[in-house]
Amino acid sequence: MDTGGQWITIAAVLLGALSTHLTNFVMERSRHRRELLTRWDNRKLDAYAGYVDRVRAGIFLAVQLYEHRTGLRESNHSETAMLEEMAEAKRLRGRSFEQIMLLGGDEVVEAAHELNVRVMAVDWQATGEADGSLEEWRQRNRDAFRGINDFHDAARTDLGVRGKVTGGSHPERDLLLPGARRS
Repeated sequence: MDTGGQWITIAAVLLGALSTHLTNFVMERSRHRRELLTRWDNRKLDAYAGYVDRVRAGIFLAVQLYEHRTGLRESNHSETAMLEEMAEAKRLRGRSFEQIMLLGGDEVVEAAHELNVRVMAVDWQATGEADGSLEEWRQRNRDAFRGINDFHDAARTDLGVRGKVTGGSHPERDLLLPGARRS
């Protein structure tokens, strides 16, 4: 083999090695990006689920306090104890909200802000900081749960989950309320 043929062989080997290296680099980079996206999606899912759990827990505590304060239902807990539980629930909800602020997309953050406004209205009527009738109380709770559904929809979109929680396939449901008491 002459010198020219040897140079062509060396160039072909070098070109093959370079193309193999570039291909491996691009594939490894793509794999790393997929892993990062998956890791962040898992963190987002945990943050979104934790936030909704904290919101719902706070609403249920507000319902207990409201029913106790208005005489709708007796409680084994004192009003002071219930207020302390609500304060702790608000603190935990605030921590969960901060995770939403760090991880969520714009629509998710906006839905969380709107949900916070609705839940605070429930809290304020439960504690007596805002006045209102029983029907206004129920409407505030309906609004809060609609806010949870709006948050679910925004979170599902952010996570790339198809479909919606609200809409034609899932008709709007009202609060589940006990029937009227019989005398």
